[in-house]
Amino acid sequence: MARGVNKVILVGNLGNDPEVKYTQGGMAITKVSLATTSVRKDKEGNQQEQTQWHRVTFFGKLGEIAGEYLKKGSQVYVEGEIRYDKFTGQDGVEKFFTEIVANEMQMLGGRAEGGGGGGGGQRSGGDYQRDSGGDRPARPAPAQRRDPAPPKPASFDDVPFDDDIPF
Repeated sequence: MARGVNKVILVGNLGNDPEVKYTQGGMAITKVSLATTSVRKDKEGNQQEQTQWHRVTFFGKLGEIAGEYLKKGSQVYVEGEIRYDKFTGQDGVEKFFTEIVANEMQMLGGRAEGGGGGGGGQRSGGDYQRDSGGDRPARPAPAQRRDPAPPKPASFDDVPFDDDIPF
């Protein structure tokens, strides 16, 4: 029997500060609301933005890191899986919801953008992932740069390509 794939990749901004709770065993559970926005042109040629909101949950060490470093407005890259669940409310009505359970996260942007570190608008933070052996950084966080950010390129042809982009 073939195995299925349940993988979600999101890059967006936090709509609220992380909400961190701990289980009786001490495991962190962090929940955030993540906004992704797409832009398209309508029939008249006007740009239309559409924002989707996603419930994202981080567990364990990844939850601790998200709770400590992410703030409202932070830009973040998240990989995980989509889960559908239901519960019965106090009124006896079944309610359904969808959430993303994150197993990897990378903080993007600089401090001025609400990101988790770095300087001068440079990429920051680090890659973090969850695996069966426990949560650990996938690789060390890059050193902070103290030099000013390079000037923006005049055209797309002048953009240097970074092989370290997560998508």
